[in-house]
Amino acid sequence: MDRRGHASAQWPITDDLSTLRGQVRDYAAKAGLSGVRLQDLVLAMNEAAANVLDHARGEGHVQAWHDDHSVVVAVHDRLGELVPAHADAGNPGVTTLRGRGLWLMRQLCDEVRITRDAHGSAVVLRQAIGDAPRA
Repeated sequence: MDRRGHASAQWPITDDLSTLRGQVRDYAAKAGLSGVRLQDLVLAMNEAAANVLDHARGEGHVQAWHDDHSVVVAVHDRLGELVPAHADAGNPGVTTLRGRGLWLMRQLCDEVRITRDAHGSAVVLRQAIGDAPRA
């Protein structure tokens, strides 16, 4: 729990993305996120977790926490090839078969950023609780 009594959660990334989506959905709903904003956060997390499976040998975990204003989901990978600049990737266009994940996450969430340290990298997704405008 954080200092305000909000519980955080963590789950491993496995091939069972359906269960992971349900865990994140339940956590975010209990935190107060609902409707399309909840669905958007879960979809963005799924895309980030699928990228860990595809590009980082599946070695990672999802961590979630919240405060009174927003829910944050961080998708960690141990490979660590993502860098903060990747979060600014543009729409790759219709002629490209892959590479839309980070662009899609930015369309769905209020904030998308990438952090990197000695343990790997993380895609950090933030969604405001309520109808806050996207950043």
